[in-house]
Amino acid sequence: MSPEPAGLPARTKPCIGPQVKRLRLERGLTLAQVSAKSGLNVGYLSQIENDKASPSLEALAALADGIEVPMTWFLLDIATPPKVVRANERRSWNGPGGALVDEVDGGIPRDIRIIRTRSAPGMSTGLHAHGGDEHHVVLSGRVRLSQGDHVVELGPGDYLLWDATIPHDAETIGDEPAELLIVSHRSHGPELARPAD
Repeated sequence: MSPEPAGLPARTKPCIGPQVKRLRLERGLTLAQVSAKSGLNVGYLSQIENDKASPSLEALAALADGIEVPMTWFLLDIATPPKVVRANERRSWNGPGGALVDEVDGGIPRDIRIIRTRSAPGMSTGLHAHGGDEHHVVLSGRVRLSQGDHVVELGPGDYLLWDATIPHDAETIGDEPAELLIVSHRSHGPELARPAD
């Protein structure tokens, strides 16, 4: 095995043996039974369970079939832990019309952006547009969302999806502030995106 190229962090060798053995025993299977179901040699299976052999993807797929579990279950010990963004750690800024925007996702995802907006009664974003689709869920209050000839009023729990490349406006209606959860494409950088640091 060749050494890691300079400048790259050292990788931990995946140790799937304990997971394989645990899953096999939980199902009450012997090595011989798994061998018969998977087509893999008993000796090879023993080596895998003791981390003396690194199975190929094809062998892992056969092993998964033999134990009757998804192949990814063998990799649980090396899975990336969940990422948590605490409410008090979120970055906030003023978006269109002065709506307060919170970065719910902490800027972690590469492909989507999840934000929460809060706006006072009567506040409007004004017409604006940006790339990609936008998904809106009203958490509280009422809003009037307008896009061309389409005008819809939404209340708590209501959902809307639209093509955000078409100019649109969001207005808080009624006597209460409105709070929305918005999911959009991070790569398109809408006006609601966090300002550059």
